[in-house]
Formats: sequence, C-alpha cells, structure tokens
Amino acid sequence: MADRIRLAVVGCGDVAFRTYLPSLEQLGDVSCVTATCDLDSGRARSAAELSGKWSGDVRSYTDVGACLKSGDFDGLVNLTPGPSHPRVTHEALAAGVHVFSEKPLANSIPEAQALIELAKEKGRLLLCAPATTVTNRWLLVERLVKSGELGLPTLITGQHSSMGPAGWRGYTGDPEPFYSPEVGPILDLGVYLLHAMTSLFGPALKVSASGTIAIPQRRVLSQGAARRVIEVRTFDHVLLQLEFPNGMAQLTTSFAVAASRAPAIEVHCTEGSVSVGQGGWFDPDASVDVYKRDEDNEHAEGWRVETPSTPGAVDNLIGMGPAHFVACLRDEEEPVLTAEHACHVLEIALRAKESAAAGRALTLETTF
Repeated sequence: MADRIRLAVVGCGDVAFRTYLPSLEQLGDVSCVTATCDLDSGRARSAAELSGKWSGDVRSYTDVGACLKSGDFDGLVNLTPGPSHPRVTHEALAAGVHVFSEKPLANSIPEAQALIELAKEKGRLLLCAPATTVTNRWLLVERLVKSGELGLPTLITGQHSSMGPAGWRGYTGDPEPFYSPEVGPILDLGVYLLHAMTSLFGPALKVSASGTIAIPQRRVLSQGAARRVIEVRTFDHVLLQLEFPNGMAQLTTSFAVAASRAPAIEVHCTEGSVSVGQGGWFDPDASVDVYKRDEDNEHAEGWRVETPSTPGAVDNLIGMGPAHFVACLRDEEEPVLTAEHACHVLEIALRAKESAAAGRALTLETTF
C-alpha cells in the first residue's frame, strides 16, 4: 500500500523477533518495514525475510550509516543495546529521520537533552518506550482517576520485579549487561511504572531510594548464555520514593524476586482505589479492579472490575509503542510517549541510584 509508513528496524535481537516484528505485522495495513540493520548480518537478513512476508521488498544492512544513506524509510525503530541508543538516535535524527527508541532514551541527562534539541532543530518526531501510558488499560485507569469518582489521588504504589533476564529461560540474548551499572532493574523494569506514575501526578520533585545487591552471582538460565555464571554489578533490589506537588509514590523494582502476586500498580484516592494486577501486565486491554468507598452506606462499598471497551491496535504493551509512533506519523494521534517525558523518567532512575549510594533524598530538575 503506497500510503503505509515505511520503517527501518535497527537492532535485530531478542526483543525485535519476540515483540516488535510481530507487532509491526499486526500494523501491516498502515506501516511496513523497508530496512533492517544489525551488526550480525544473519540476524539482519532473518529480520528482513520475516518482515518481507507482509512488507514486500526489505533490504538488510550491517552498518547504520549505510542504512540511513538509503533514504528508503520515514521512521527508524531503535532496538539496539541500551548504551548504543543515543548514538543511533542521533545519527537518524541528523539524517532527517523520525525515531522511536527503546528505553532508555540515553545514558545521561545531557545526552537526552541534546537529542531532544536535535529533534526540534530537524523538525522530527522523537518518541521513546515504554508504551505503558498509551495502552487502553492505563487510559482506563487515568479516566477513572481523573473523573473524580474516587476523589483526589494521593498515593501511587507499584512493584515490577523478577529474577531478570538471567532467570528467564526463554530469553535469547545476552543477559549480562542487564546486571551492570548501565542498566539494572530500574531502567529495565521500573520505568514502566515510573512513566505511569508521572503521567498521573506530573513531574516529580524529589527522589529517595535505597538499594542492595541481594544475590551477587547468577547462574544463567536463558537460551542465549545458559550455564554461565555472571556477577551482579548493580543494585538488584531498589526501593524508591517520589515526592510530587500533590502526592507521593512508592516503587519496588528488583532482579532478585522469584515470583510475586503483588499488584503491579495501585492508585489510591480519597474515596477509593484502582488496582492493576501483575497478571496480564503486557496485555494492553486487560481489566483493572476498582474500589469505591461510601461513608454513608457500607453496602455500597466494594470492588468491581472494569475492562477497556475497545481493543488496542496490537495485542501487547511493548508493541503499542510502534503503533503509537506510526499513528503519530499518520497524524492520527498526538504524541504521548515524548522524549521529554522519557528524559524525566531517566533522571528519576539515575538520581535514584545516586540517592541510594548517598543515603539521602535528591531534587529533580527536569520536567515535561
């Protein structure tokens, strides 16, 4: 179809094959992949062959510069390893290409701010994962809270934890970088909830955190590096508190939790609460539990289940990122997953590590 948004997928690792390419196939009526790029030529070719089933002719590359010089696409989906995100995004923006980046946007706040300025200078769209806040599930939470039915929101609590990629048998990539100071559980898992928390309460004012390494060595269970033993070089337990102008938030995020039935996130208001369960976390259309209290009639108090009324564009939370990116490029949606928001969440994550090391609360400077 001539009017489809043309995309390049740069970085053809586990997340590309597991989530992004299947999601882009679901978006085949409105977008197509015209280029794939990876340092491993085999992975780039495999991604091109898979994408070609719904996209048509797809070229594969091993060099980002050569891929960009082809000029055969409108937007680039940056799925390279986290430390490479800012370099690849900068090259794409400089070449006049719109970018959707996996998390994190950059490795530092100055890097992130430079990318934001470059996008503005070039008049290009720069969006960033995670896509929590554009899922129908979270939009339902926002409508419930902002309707006033539950009173004023005062507190958000959340937990997003696991054993990390080393304990995920189905993972096909190298898990070791996730346990390094450059990543850790906040940047890998916690950002999903930090985006949600700040979407409701706005920019945070202060962060206070504590952290520890609970399990210093890990036997790798994932397919990509099974039976290796890796060292944990960053906090694998992090407890984080945020102060907002009109509320508080608390987050537990960890790579040292075997399993949990705690809610992923709960929003507590003066007249009730909304609870989002761990089950179906990556289902963008999953239901939520709502509690409404009534001081005058105890029989009117209790829990009910609410479900989004319409299905999302794709069937998983991660895939809602490129779905939103494509919709914005087609002028069908206004940007929500903005780089400014991602920069603020990045500052929270980075300052949380500093706070845990320093043992005190730290002020946040960015906004969105």
